[in-house]
Amino acid sequence: MLNSYFHPLNENFSRSNFSKDALGSSIAANYSGESFPSFEGACIAIIGVPEYRGAIENKNAPDGIDAIREKLYRLKIHLNSRPIIDLGNLILGHTLNDTYAAVATVVSELLSNKIIPIIIGGSQDLTYAHYSGYKKLEQIVNLVCIDSRFDLGSPDEECNSETYLGNIIMEQPNYLFNFSNVGYQTYFVGSSSVEIMNKLFFETYRLGQMRTNIEEAEPIVRNADFISVDISSIRNSDAPGNKNATPNGFYGEEICQIMMYSGLSDKSTGIGFYEYNIGLDINNQTAHLIAQMIWCFVE
Repeated sequence: MLNSYFHPLNENFSRSNFSKDALGSSIAANYSGESFPSFEGACIAIIGVPEYRGAIENKNAPDGIDAIREKLYRLKIHLNSRPIIDLGNLILGHTLNDTYAAVATVVSELLSNKIIPIIIGGSQDLTYAHYSGYKKLEQIVNLVCIDSRFDLGSPDEECNSETYLGNIIMEQPNYLFNFSNVGYQTYFVGSSSVEIMNKLFFETYRLGQMRTNIEEAEPIVRNADFISVDISSIRNSDAPGNKNATPNGFYGEEICQIMMYSGLSDKSTGIGFYEYNIGLDINNQTAHLIAQMIWCFVE
């Protein structure tokens, strides 16, 4: 059973703390002293992974996951809401690779039960662990990253938040069929990296190209098996809770629209939100936005 992989939620997330029309009142969560949420009938599972050992910039911010969860639980239920379970926060492994292995096991188990995992990280190298869950099932996948940069790194570098994509690409046997980056900013991406992407026949879309017509994102994310969202892809004024946040990026409304597109896809089987740094957030604004992004995906 997966219950041994997770810390239960604290009493602040008890159903009684939320109004009847709030999402938190309908989520079957992993509460201390209660039975672990049943997979039967569930469509979506929330997983907190407070793992930051692979972070280059946004380190030591594990409290951020529950800040996002608290905002999410207070959002309103609508008629077409799907049955959701919340497994709690993952117990971190002794090493970073142990955490990767645990995430892969949890993801593969959920996918086997036709449940969509929503991972709230943590640093973005957890995308590699998410991918490894598909690999355990020997499932070919299309990955879309919403990011202002390409996290390729060098072939000999260990996996971290700036090299995870290179690790996915180089791994053998390889189950990555296609990769797309949405929202990269040319002043952060060298021409050599763009050339590598072109040689691999991967798809890359500049921020300006996306913002000119945000609807162009719909067919891209519709084709994704799973999506990885780096919060630094959102402009600092809308999401200050990230050390890599810059003046330019997606507006909050735009990133929520992309999340809606991804949630509408019948191909989508997973999503992760990474690099939230609560220590840099202002009035929990970024936590609010991430909660709304999750809501748009679910809705």
